[in-house]
Amino acid sequence: MHSTNLVYRRKGKRVLDLLVAVPFTVFAAPIGLAVAVAIRLDDGGPVFFTHDRVGIDGQRFKLTKFRSMPVGTSNVSSAEATTLTVTRVGTIIRRTSIDEFPQILSVLSGQMSLVGPRPAIPTQTELIEMRRANGSLGLKPGLTGTAQLNAYDGMPEQEKAVWDAVYLKRINLRTDLRILFGTVRYLLRRPPSY
Repeated sequence: MHSTNLVYRRKGKRVLDLLVAVPFTVFAAPIGLAVAVAIRLDDGGPVFFTHDRVGIDGQRFKLTKFRSMPVGTSNVSSAEATTLTVTRVGTIIRRTSIDEFPQILSVLSGQMSLVGPRPAIPTQTELIEMRRANGSLGLKPGLTGTAQLNAYDGMPEQEKAVWDAVYLKRINLRTDLRILFGTVRYLLRRPPSY
């Protein structure tokens, strides 16, 4: 690996994470407050949904989202979630990816990065083992990544692992910025219907 890329991977990614996450947290706070109130008014249940995810080197951590499904819904992958019931507010926040906003706190704490493989749920054992085999399990999980820009939901786990390995080989500032700007463009497109 080129020495500049190695320095970026070891130190620069964290700097980029903080340079983006801190102002984003300030910007998103009023939106988050409005969403929290809307969720409570919608069905009276908890605002957040917290569940186990698999992070760097297979270590588990708690990932938090705004709750978009009824209380008591089981923890499933994104592909399976489309078959489950979504609350009225949940429909809106999932279309706009606002349900993902609380994950920025995991970036601030250092458990996640802005860019990296999306954190697997513990039952996705095949994906976890493929990441372990190709080395990408050694990366912090990300809010977005290479697989997300290539139609993540519905993608076979083997293909996700391939994209994660591609990212592992190309980690540098330019790649991360390209993925971040690509994600913003994706989110600004007309949302899919639910």
